Amino acid sequence: MNNSIELFYNSNNMKRWTVVFRTLTNINRLKIIGLLSDGRKMNVGDIAESLKISFKATSNHLAMLKNLDVLEAEGAAGHVFYSLNPQMPNDFRKILNHILK
Repeated sequence: MNNSIELFYNSNNMKRWTVVFRTLTNINRLKIIGLLSDGRKMNVGDIAESLKISFKATSNHLAMLKNLDVLEAEGAAGHVFYSLNPQMPNDFRKILNHILK
C-alpha cells in the first residue's frame, strides 16, 4: 500500500474519521454550523428558534460540537454565545470547507 492509504487505514485515524462523520450526519448539527459559518455568534435560544427544535436538543448539539472543538463558547450578558472555532481540528475544517461552499 502507498503511504496515504496506509495513513487512512491506521486504526486511530479510522476511529477519528468515524467520530467526524457521525457528528456531521445529524442535519441539525450541520444547520448549526451553517448558521454560524458567516462569523456570527448566537446563543442557545436563538439557535433553537432558528432551527425550530427544543432548547434541550440544541444544547446537546452545541455541547457535542464544542467538545470536539468545532465551536467555541463565550459568556456575555448572562448568555453563552457560540461561534465557529477558528482553530477547529483540520479534519473538521477540510470537510466543512466542502460542505459550506
